[in-house]
Amino acid sequence: MPREFSRSDRVSAQMQREIAEFLRTGIDAPELGMVTVSDVEVSRDLTVAKVFVTFLGGRLETKAAVKRLGEFIPQLRQVLGRRMRMRIIPEIRFAYDDSIERGMHMDEVLRSLNKGDA
Repeated sequence: MPREFSRSDRVSAQMQREIAEFLRTGIDAPELGMVTVSDVEVSRDLTVAKVFVTFLGGRLETKAAVKRLGEFIPQLRQVLGRRMRMRIIPEIRFAYDDSIERGMHMDEVLRSLNKGDA
């Protein structure tokens, strides 16, 4: 019987949970505000993990905030190494998830179109 999810899908789901927990409790960076892990994409060969994050209430611009998060990667990899049952932890790359902003923009466009019809 085939598995429902590939190994990379299972690894990405576990990484998302572990990274979110680490960002919530393991770092002291109030300038970032609240950091949310929206998705983790792990390559098929499990060598690279792209972590998509959003920020709420931070004092830094998004590029600076993503760069600041990058400073915590060595600590994060250490924590993941202890918590996950993997021989090699994927290389972590943080990326800003702009889907919320794009969704809000699309909502504004649709509202303006509806006002134009009325």
